[in-house]
Amino acid sequence: MDGIQIKHSEKCEEIRRILSELDDPLECLIMVDSLQRLCIDYHFEDEITTVLNNQYGTLNSSHNVDLHVLALHFRLLRQAGYFVSTDIFDSFKDKEGQFKQELSEDIRGLMSLYEASHLGMEGEDTLDQANYFAHKHLSDARMSTTLQPELARAVSDTLEYPYHKNLARFKAKHYDLSSLHGTYGWVSLVKELARMDFNMVRSLYQQELLQIFRWWRELGLSQELKFARDQPLKWYLWSITALPDPKDSQLRMELTKPISLVYIIDDIFDVGGTLEELTLFTTAVNRWEITSIEELPEYMKICFKALDDITNEISDKVLNEHGWNPIGTLRMAWGGLCEAFLIEAKWFASKLVPKSRDYLENGVISSGVPLVLAHLFFLLGQGLNKESVYYVERNPPLISCTAVILRLWDDLGSAKDEKQEGHDGSYIECYMKEHEEDSSIESPKNHVFCLISDSWKQLNGECLSMNHFSPSFKRASLNIARIVPLMYGYNDSQSLPILEDYIKSLLNESVSF
Repeated sequence: MDGIQIKHSEKCEEIRRILSELDDPLECLIMVDSLQRLCIDYHFEDEITTVLNNQYGTLNSSHNVDLHVLALHFRLLRQAGYFVSTDIFDSFKDKEGQFKQELSEDIRGLMSLYEASHLGMEGEDTLDQANYFAHKHLSDARMSTTLQPELARAVSDTLEYPYHKNLARFKAKHYDLSSLHGTYGWVSLVKELARMDFNMVRSLYQQELLQIFRWWRELGLSQELKFARDQPLKWYLWSITALPDPKDSQLRMELTKPISLVYIIDDIFDVGGTLEELTLFTTAVNRWEITSIEELPEYMKICFKALDDITNEISDKVLNEHGWNPIGTLRMAWGGLCEAFLIEAKWFASKLVPKSRDYLENGVISSGVPLVLAHLFFLLGQGLNKESVYYVERNPPLISCTAVILRLWDDLGSAKDEKQEGHDGSYIECYMKEHEEDSSIESPKNHVFCLISDSWKQLNGECLSMNHFSPSFKRASLNIARIVPLMYGYNDSQSLPILEDYIKSLLNESVSF
């Protein structure tokens, strides 16, 4: 190890010691939260698990418990997969069941309550109330002139980027640990480790990206399919976000390959092929026989060859490393994706606007999320058996909710993606057509945001439930949902400024914290 790695390892050991020796429950929680927000928690998984196990069940709705403490406790435990009832917030409500008005002055408590509210599940009215109450009073506080500048910035960040629904690595450099928790002796040590770690990980990501560019260039699809997108950096961002841990380097490389083909095949259906060619291509992918591609145009043959090679390569890797051959499931997933693309192509060719429900049901598949997460499931190799594979093949809620979030955000970002001249249709178009004679319907965009919110609640519930998926797979699903607004957050100039900032923070900028 070189000098930096030795120092890095020494600081990790010191933080492990401090975390294991802390007696104050609140300080333990704050330290865990800080490690997570600075994206260095992966070094301390065992220690954090011990802390959260000790904390689980120790706090209740006692009147002596501070709102900030209780909400932080609630959020950290739910994020880690522990079920904590929303009843613990009852002591902060009045006789009418509303949050007490005097809490409107507790800025730290409101920030923690707002953060906690984003881990709500279906039917948890208390967290819906908490979200509204905290958002209202934090927004009022932000507009006032009474807050200290550091606290005002923290309030703005909380409102705009709640931790659970955003990418920690994107916001880590803005996390002002000193001003928020500067009285703790471990702050400077944690900041120094975060700085070293961030720059080391950035170097690793840069090396991986170079390999991805090399692989994409050697694959040759960008030369053969001139109409298709040529965006290996964007495709790699999905993988780096789903699997940010440095130890998952090889998994990121492999996952980027099917992601790239989702984009390329999407462009074939949207831009490149006639309806007859697309039907033949879909049939060929479903049959998955070399002889079935003879009638295809040359560019489709080239694409199918790349698809076959990558699917075989990933299947061999999973078989060798985990003892399970996923080729049947992966081929079926590609066939399903092409069928969904073909349905959309037929709708557009016939100028048919489908029912919004039919559009979204098909859009879950055409989003590519079920296919990508199926590949990720096998690459992780955790809990592989007949029952879990059967479950994955049927797009369970953990997968479909993530897909709904992507599909709806994609449709909200109405700007065309780079180089795309095709047409996918959109949920909003279908919804407005379906309700064109109903003047009482809510704003289509508000309706879509409500659907996205509901999908997040279902996703939160799936992450807390006992199902066939490992914590790593659940985290990856959440991370994909988290990056979606960045990927489709077009501004009026049809560019993606927040995504560009994310790329800079991941790959280009050193940090000092």
